[in-house]
Order: sequence, then C-alpha cells, then structure tokens
Amino acid sequence: METGGFSDLWIEVNVTEQLVRIMDGDQVIKEMIASTGKEGRETPLGTFEIQNRGTWFYNEKYQQGAKYWVSFKDWGLYLFHSVAMDKDGQVIQEEAEKLGQPSSHGCVRLSIEDAKWIYDNVPEKTKVVIRK
Repeated sequence: METGGFSDLWIEVNVTEQLVRIMDGDQVIKEMIASTGKEGRETPLGTFEIQNRGTWFYNEKYQQGAKYWVSFKDWGLYLFHSVAMDKDGQVIQEEAEKLGQPSSHGCVRLSIEDAKWIYDNVPEKTKVVIRK
C-alpha cells in the first residue's frame, strides 16, 4: 500500500475535539470529524498501530454494522469505520447525525468518505495516537 509520498504518516485522534487528524510529521494533511466512544464505552487513550482491515462488518449484539473498518487495537475490537449502518448496509441516519459527538461503543466513527480514505491510504503499522 502506498502512503501517498508521505514520509512520516501517523494519525491523531482528539477525543475532546472529536477530530481525527492525518499527519505527516507535524503537518496536518487531512482533518476528519469523528465520533468516539460514549460515556462508559470510551475510546482507549494511548499509542497504538494500524492492524488489519475489511470492507464491511455487522455486529448482531448492537444491530449495527459499518463499511471500511481499519483496526488500531486488539485486532478488530477497536476500529476506525464509517457511520453506523443496518444489516442491509443502509446508513442509520439517527447515528450518522451524531458525528462530532461521542456516540460509539469505543470505535472511531467517520463519514463513509473519510473511513474509505483511511482504508485506502493508511498502511498497517502506522502509528495512531489517541488523546484528550
């Protein structure tokens, strides 16, 4: 996977601002509105790295799925992914409207376009820093 010519690609997630920043060294190359974990299901803080990825998942327990998931912790437990979708792959509008506020079960939700950008452009082992 190409990194678009970036020499020091990494991802910053700011849970206070509900923003994901794609970084090249100390330069912001892309900023994305996110939804991190809600109270009691907070997104873990710390430094992680990109692991595996996939185009779709569906969680029966939560009756929600998402497109373009990219794992950053525990091999599929904590993910970057699109806004929540139903079992037929349709956006759950009520959930999509929560972008910009904590509302996930611990993952980092993004617009479909932004989730696809990470899926397409951020290789395994890329550093992910999650902070307040």
